[in-house]
Formats: sequence, C-alpha cells, structure tokens
Amino acid sequence: MRISLDHLLVIDAIVRRGSFAAAAAELHRVPSAVTYSVNKLEQDLGVQIFDRSGHRARLTDAGRELLREGRELLQSAMRLEAHVQHVARGWESELRIAVGDLVPPSRVQDLVARFYGEFGSRTRIRISHEVYGGCWDALANDRADLVIGAPSAIPAGGGYATQPLTQLEFVFAVAPSHPLAVLPEPLSPAQIKNFRAVTAADSSRSLPPRTSGLLSGQDVLTVHDMWQKRVAQINGLGVGFLPRYLVNQDLAAGRLREKQVEETKEPAVLMVAWRSDYLGKASAWCRGELAKPALIEALFSEIDPTSGY
Repeated sequence: MRISLDHLLVIDAIVRRGSFAAAAAELHRVPSAVTYSVNKLEQDLGVQIFDRSGHRARLTDAGRELLREGRELLQSAMRLEAHVQHVARGWESELRIAVGDLVPPSRVQDLVARFYGEFGSRTRIRISHEVYGGCWDALANDRADLVIGAPSAIPAGGGYATQPLTQLEFVFAVAPSHPLAVLPEPLSPAQIKNFRAVTAADSSRSLPPRTSGLLSGQDVLTVHDMWQKRVAQINGLGVGFLPRYLVNQDLAAGRLREKQVEETKEPAVLMVAWRSDYLGKASAWCRGELAKPALIEALFSEIDPTSGY
C-alpha cells in the first residue's frame, strides 16, 4: 500500500497550517522531511497532490479528494486507538445486558443514558429481554454478560455471582367484566381453575422452562412478556398475578380489579446476576448503580400506563 497514515497526517497538517514549514513545526520535523514525504507519495501514486506553481502550494483536485478521504481514515484510526486503550484499561468492547420482563425497559435505558453521559460510547451496549428462566439461560449460554431482574432460583452448577435487586409484590387481577370479578372472596383454586390464565412464556433456550401461578388442567393463554400479560388481562382474555407496581394505576382507574385469593403468590425476589469470572469495568459500574436504593426505587416506581414502559 502506497498511502500511509503518516502521509495523511503530513498533508492534513500542511493544509491546516497553511505551509510546509508550519506543518513541519507542528509535527516536530525538519521542513525537508515534510517535503520529502509529499514528493515521495506523489511519485509513488503518479499524481500531483500540491500545485506549487503559485506563490503558495495549493491542493490539486486529486489532493483535495485524498485529503477528504484521508481525514475520515485518520479519524477512524484515532477512534480505534482510543478504543484499544479503553479495552486495555479493563473496559469491555461490548456489554450485553439481559433485562428480565419484570423490569421496565425504558428505565433500564435511563441507566444506559447515564453510562453514556459519564463514559461516552467506547463500550458498545446491547440490550436484550428475557422472561423468567431465560435470564439465567442468557448467562449460561453466553448471550449476556449482565442480567437485571433474574429470578432468585439460581440454576445448579455454579459459576454465577449475584446481588439483590428488589422484591415485587403481586396481586391477583381480573377485568371488571370477568366472571371472577363478582364472586365473593377469597377465591379458591377450584373457582380460578375454571377460567383461562394468562402467562408470559419462559424464554429459556436450553435450561428447562418454568411457569408460575398456573393450576393443573387450567386453560392458558401464553403471551410474550409481563407487559402483554397485563394488556390481555385488562381485555378480559384471562386472569392471573401481576406486579402491583405495574397495575396500581389500572386498579385505581378500574381497568383491573384486585381479588383476594386463598393461595397467594409470594413476592418475587429479583437479582442482578453475572458470571463470577466476569471482570469488566462497565458491568461493575452498572452493578454499583443497581445497588443504590434511590435507583432501585426509581426503577420500580409506579407505572403510568399512558407513558410507556
């Protein structure tokens, strides 16, 4: 290859500084070295880069095109250099975050925005969404480096590190038009079993999929995640447990009705999880933020259904 980054640096400096001598001073070289670099490139390419016929050297058309393209290459090289140094200091080239479906996606994006504001975008971030055991499956099968909102049932085999995130209270909710809405409380399993349940599909690919809150023999509508489950229950397509923070406003507005049941659902214990041998600084920063009570409170504050999730 005849064109080097050094050639491009020299030409860029000449144009910015206005002369060969000024470019040489910026580059800490003698003027003859700058002149030689340009002459050698012109000879190798067989084109004239500078028109020297006037009082001052000016770029030819070929020279202008070389500088335009060359500056893009210089910027790419500088970004690459900074990126390599960033990784060498322990920062990940890419951080893959899996978010459990009990965690509001938009609020995780607030965390990512804070990361970009503090550290820039040298670490690329990839966000995926998982349901129930799929959170652990993403770690086990190297689809994620960090999980936000993993269930507390850690798979056998070890190799995982965790920190507590929060506990979520669940309520049994039905649409006001649903037959269960008018039955006396507490509802028994036998009564509930007669009606369709709505469940979010476990996104595990290799670990055994899990279910929660379903009764044996009960008809089931399976949806993609907890957010679709809420909508399905508002529409009267089925019944089931939903996180209280997610449906508080629906309950207050009458879109859903809370029913007391004989067999309640225990609070869901959610974790932040990662592989125990994972040492990246971006992941460590996220884990530190996710240990702060104020951030956890903001993450799981009451959802306004009109504002998106």
